[in-house]
Amino acid sequence: MATILRVGLTGGIASGKSTVQDEFIQLGVPVLDADQVARDVVAPGKPALAQIVAAFGADMLLKDGSLDRARMRQRVFAHPDARRQLESITHPAIRQQMTAWLAQQQGPYCILSVAILVEAGMRPLVDRVLVVDADEAVQLRRLCQRDGIDDSLARQMLAAQASRQQRLDAADDVIVNNTDLATLREAASTLHQFYLRLAAEGAPNAAGLRLPMSVI
Repeated sequence: MATILRVGLTGGIASGKSTVQDEFIQLGVPVLDADQVARDVVAPGKPALAQIVAAFGADMLLKDGSLDRARMRQRVFAHPDARRQLESITHPAIRQQMTAWLAQQQGPYCILSVAILVEAGMRPLVDRVLVVDADEAVQLRRLCQRDGIDDSLARQMLAAQASRQQRLDAADDVIVNNTDLATLREAASTLHQFYLRLAAEGAPNAAGLRLPMSVI
C-alpha cells in the first residue's frame, strides 16, 4: 500500500479546531478525532478505566460505571501531578489506536485531529502540522461560554496545554481563527487543495502554506 500524506490538526482549547476538523470531513477527508479515541479507551470494560479507578478512586465513576469526565477534568486541571498520572494511563492506549488507524488509511491524505499533539510528543506520527490559532482572550471567552465555567478554571485549562507559541513553532500551516465561519471554510478549502497537490507530488514536507484566516 502506498504511503499517504498524514496531517496533524491541532490547536488550543476553544481555538476552533473542531470546526476546522468538521470542514475537512465535509470535504471527504478521513479524520480521526483523538477526543473520540480518548473516550473510547476509557469506556466501561476497557483496561484504562480500571487503571484510572485504581489510581484515582471509584468516586471518579458515574452511576452507570462510566468515567465522570467533568469531575476528572476538575481534578487534573487543578493538580498537575494528577494530570500527568492520567496521561500516563491514557496516552499509550490512544497512541496505539491512532497508529493502527493510520496504517489502514488509503487515498491522498488523512488527518489526525489531536488537541495535545505538540505536548504529547505525537509529531512523529504525521508529516505536517496544521495549527488553528486564536487570541487567548478569544479562547477564554469561548471556553467560558461553551462549558459554563468561570475564568479561573478556563485559565487553568489553557495553562495545562502547550503554549500558543509552542504550537506555532511546530506548525507547517496555520489558520488564525478569530472571526467568521465563511473565512474558515475558505481556508479549509484552500488547504484541502494544497494537501491534495502535496500528496500528488509526494512532497509532504514542502514549505508551509500560512494563511491569516479567521473564524468565530
